[in-house]
Amino acid sequence: MSVPPMYHAQSRELQDLFDTRRLADRLVEKLVRARFTEEDRAFIEKQSMFFLASADAEGYPDCSYKGGAPGFVRMLDATTLAFPSYDGNGMFKSLGNLRSNPRVGLLFLNFEKPQRLRVNGTASVNTEDPLLSLVPGAQAIVRVQAHHIFPNCPRYIHRMQFVERSPYVPAEGVTPPVPAWKTFPEFKDVLPCGDPAGSRDT
Repeated sequence: MSVPPMYHAQSRELQDLFDTRRLADRLVEKLVRARFTEEDRAFIEKQSMFFLASADAEGYPDCSYKGGAPGFVRMLDATTLAFPSYDGNGMFKSLGNLRSNPRVGLLFLNFEKPQRLRVNGTASVNTEDPLLSLVPGAQAIVRVQAHHIFPNCPRYIHRMQFVERSPYVPAEGVTPPVPAWKTFPEFKDVLPCGDPAGSRDT
């Protein structure tokens, strides 16, 4: 799949309207890259969450939150990262989109020391990826080939403090609690075979 240009005609129209074309081009020249730096790697591998933007084959968008323990997003090489897909609500909106339209956008944020990094690229989903054996609780592995990597001005990031990690994040040797919604009568009878919540009484 060819790498799209950073800007399209409609972006250029707005840049010209607000006289930011020169600035936009300078930002690409100075900040946008196709390979991760060591600073990018260190930042990403410290994060315990990111936002994933995807779209289906018709272009209808979806945005989802992905969370895990720090390091759940792995840098595989200078242009590739990978992250696990854990048990969710079974809708597979994001992963389904990736199988029909591999173009993705990832947004990594640090709320305690405002910083953000955007990664746009193409993704693949594999339920038999060799990394599965290294990631407790993973149902699939998503690999992202980066095309555009760039930081953004953090001025509008609200400063917030980390309180505690979700107890549902998979970890070696730990059985996570059953989500309450899976025990509700309207969902319990349609859980997948073998789901831990299916054997629990409400």
